[in-house]
This record gives sequence, C-alpha cells and structure tokens, in this order.
Amino acid sequence: MPNATPTQLRFPSIPGYTVRGDFDGGALSSDFGPLLLRGVDRQIGLSDRLAQHFNDQRNSSYIDHSLRNLFAQRIYQVASGYEDTNDANSLRHDPMFKMGLERPPLNQDNDLASAPTHSRLDNAATSKDIYRIASAFIDQFVESYSVPPEIIVLDMDHSADSTHGMQQLSLYNHHYRCHCYLPLFIFEGLSGKLVTAVLRPGKRPTGAENAMILKRVLKRLREKWPETHIILRGDGHFSNPELMQLALDTPFTDFIFGVTSNAVLNRLAEPILAKTRQLHQSRCQHAELLKQSSPLHTRLYHEVDYAASSWPKTFRVILKAEVMSRGDNPRFVVTSLTSPSPEVLYKKLYCARGQDENFIKMIKNDLNSDRTSSPSFLANHLRLFYACGAYVLHHSLRTETLAGTELANAQPSSIILKLFKVAVRVIQYKDRIKLHLPTSYPYKHILYRITEILFRVPMPARDGT
Repeated sequence: MPNATPTQLRFPSIPGYTVRGDFDGGALSSDFGPLLLRGVDRQIGLSDRLAQHFNDQRNSSYIDHSLRNLFAQRIYQVASGYEDTNDANSLRHDPMFKMGLERPPLNQDNDLASAPTHSRLDNAATSKDIYRIASAFIDQFVESYSVPPEIIVLDMDHSADSTHGMQQLSLYNHHYRCHCYLPLFIFEGLSGKLVTAVLRPGKRPTGAENAMILKRVLKRLREKWPETHIILRGDGHFSNPELMQLALDTPFTDFIFGVTSNAVLNRLAEPILAKTRQLHQSRCQHAELLKQSSPLHTRLYHEVDYAASSWPKTFRVILKAEVMSRGDNPRFVVTSLTSPSPEVLYKKLYCARGQDENFIKMIKNDLNSDRTSSPSFLANHLRLFYACGAYVLHHSLRTETLAGTELANAQPSSIILKLFKVAVRVIQYKDRIKLHLPTSYPYKHILYRITEILFRVPMPARDGT
C-alpha cells in the first residue's frame, strides 16, 4: 500500500545521533558472486552441458525460462550460499542474480524462475536424466584437461546424508545411527576435481554395486583417455573382489585399498610388529637417558603376499607396523602396484586419500549437498547435482582464476564470504550498467584481478557454437 508506514530497524544511539534503518535502498544487492560465477561458467560451459543432458518435456507454449537458465540459476544460488529452493522466491528479483543470467537487472518484466518452477523441474527428473547428467559431469572432468594426463587417481568415498522425513530410499544406517542417504563421491585425488557423484540409499554398498558404478566411469574415461594410468583408491569398504577384478580387466588400471585386519594378517604381521616393539622400547630408553620426551610412536613398513579366499589372485599387502604408548596399531593396505616401496605406497599414496575427506567437506558443509529434503529420490539426486555443479565452478575459480592469490587454496565458504558477499548498488542506463561497490572493500585488488581475467580471456569455442 502506498501510504503504509515503512518498516524501520531501530538501534541503540551513538553520541549525538539516533540510529534507524529501513529497506528502501532501492537497487542494491548483497551478492556480487553471480557475476563471477557467470564468467567461470561461460569459460567451462557447465550449465549448458548439464541442460543439454536433461530431457525437457515441458509444453513450449508455456516456457518462460530455458533449461539452461534454470540449471544456472540453481547452481549459482547454491554456489553463493543459498541452498534452499525457496530462496529463489526472493533472489529472482535480485539485480545481480538477474545479471548472472544475462538479463537487464532493473527491468520489471524479466524476473528469474520462482521456487515452484524449480520444484516442478526437480520432480520432472527421470532416471535417464540422472544417468545422463552423471555422465555429463565425467565429460566436464575430461574436458578440463587440455591434453590427456599421464596418471589420475580416482578417490572414492561415501558420506552420510541425514534425512528427516519420508524421503524415498531413506534407510537406517547403524554405523551412522540415523536414517540417511549414502551418496558416493568420486574425485580426482591429485587435483581435487569432481569426476561425478551418485546418490544412493542409506545402506552399505556391496562390492558388485561399487564395481557397477566404477565400470561405467572407467568406460567413459577410457573412450577419451585409452592410455592414461588410472589408480582406484579407497578405504577398507572398497577392497572388494569385484573392484579388484575390474582393475585387472581394465588396461592401465591399478588399485590401492585399505584392508580390515583378520587373524591371518595379524599372524603375518606379528614378526614385524615384534621388531617395532623392540625398536620403540629402545627409543624410549634412549630418550629417558637423554632426559628427553619419549617418542609418541614408532613405525616400520613391510609387505607380504596375501589373498583372501574371495580375491581373484594374490596381491601385495602393505603393513604399517605402528607401536604407541597405548599399544599396537597395525594398518593394512592391498594394492596391485608393484614398483613403489611399502613406505612410499602407504605414506605418499594411500594416506593422501585423506584429502578426499576435505573435498567432501567442501561440497557437503560449504555447498550443502545434503539439502535433500524432497520426498522424491530422483528430485533429491538432481539437488545433489546442483551442489556438484557449484563445486565445479568454485574449483575452477579457485585453481584457475585465483591462482597466485591469497585465496588460491580457500574453502568455498571463504570465497563466498570474501568475494561473493559484497554490497553492490546497481544503476541501469539506456545503454550501460554501472555497479558501485564499497570503497572500503578489503579484497578489491583480488576482485580487480578476477574481473580482468574473465573479461580478457576469450570464450572458448564449443561444438554447435
């Protein structure tokens, strides 16, 4: 109503002044991020690729928003810290999000899609759409390399996605003590690039299921990189005979998996553990004589040939024989690799898979991949892909555009806070748009560098463009 009293914000006064606030600032935005995300997206073509792999069954007479714009809008929102579909109801009017989708920011007749539109898109997803988009992420990963790499490491891990309602295929998982999904994430361990992700029911996967998923991933990678050395890496619940056989059957493919200890492995490990205990005791005695602190642990590395009854053949099993003040702490790793020493295999190659946990934290904690609150499993899978798309854009921004800056290794949450959450005043003229940013903004030198790179680097040519 034109005569309504505007809502005022009241604050404690400062000496000589009362303090009031209102929401009459006009064309202001608190999000500069969509404009940066648009620049990255134009370079790598992510939104276009994902939209092309989704079968649009809408009646063309009623379409106001293209599939590409719907995917871009949701991915940009998630990448900017807005994981909820309902956020679109407000952000559809935001001038910076409108500019991110290449629309004039202050026109009143070009608002972005609302939450109901996105909800309809989520619930329209079919299993074929999900499969094609999962494959599209693999293609996006492949095209991120200008030449085929000599070696890649496929890090595989599951992460609990707690559910709190009547979501399809939400199951109770006793290990996590909750009802959940258990999505599988596959990253390239040397670069941190996302390969693809699969939303799964909350139960522990079987070896056959793991092999079924990885077989499709390897097939798609081999179509483009027939001679790249691929190493499959995962913790103990990936040491399945099916995955081992898959690696044996696929050229230029090896694996390194954790192995749960058993009576046979413990017996084989006992001689080296006894040697480690003796060494640890000797080190403690020397430290006591020198009046120094006792060592926290002593480690030796060894290898044995071992085959469980279900394994396709005998493999190298690497033993980390660790003795601490609290007792023995042996760890085992099985691998098809023959060249590296036991210590190098364990310390340099296997332990590096811990970085995969950090990648999952980024996509889960910073980009809210676990925002899977729809009753439909396929709709939730599409929501997972929005977070995956946000991760791909953030990774490209961080490793390419921000390389050499203080934010080159920043978490997505830090980039959102320091680069995306910037107040912007938008002024639209007949033939130009001006953006006014805060004078006291502390990262203006980085923002200048990013915008210059995204402005100067030409948009790469793609098929059909």
